[in-house]
Amino acid sequence: MLSSDQPVATKARKAVVACSFAVLLSLGLSGCVEPLYGPKIGGASIVPDMQAIKVEPIPDRIGHYLENELIFALNGTGSSPTPKYRLVVTVRERLSTPIVNTVTGEAQAGEVNIDADYRLLPIAGGGEPIASGNVTQFVVYDRSSQRLSNVRAARDAEIRNAKVLADQIRTRIAAALATRGS
Repeated sequence: MLSSDQPVATKARKAVVACSFAVLLSLGLSGCVEPLYGPKIGGASIVPDMQAIKVEPIPDRIGHYLENELIFALNGTGSSPTPKYRLVVTVRERLSTPIVNTVTGEAQAGEVNIDADYRLLPIAGGGEPIASGNVTQFVVYDRSSQRLSNVRAARDAEIRNAKVLADQIRTRIAAALATRGS
């Protein structure tokens, strides 16, 4: 018997059963998910801990961009609570030209690769890092025959890299603080 031979009511019944099963399964699993930034089951939140992170100065221009993005990502309120943690970040930047015009020998694209190592340390008592790791990001940008536009395009690529790296570091730190508190 082909599926096209089945009555329409039987097909509709199977679709309703499949949808009902999917809804019941999702309801059963909904208790397993906890919001990362919202209040937890016990009522605690990691937002005050995130705001109490002091970002140590990061050298160089890319470090300046990343430091500003991290400060805003961790505590965008403008308040300055007493720091409980300090975030130490080291940055390595690599520039390359992956596409070169074979006729003129000039680069047609540039690539900015940034690696950032981070460590979240408690201010009181020192000890082991609460979170540590490495994040990597790269952005490719177009190059032209105009020198100033190439410099600006590379700088824009650095700024985009800094935003993505700050978001990755913030998410990893939030996950570490959330699992530490539970």
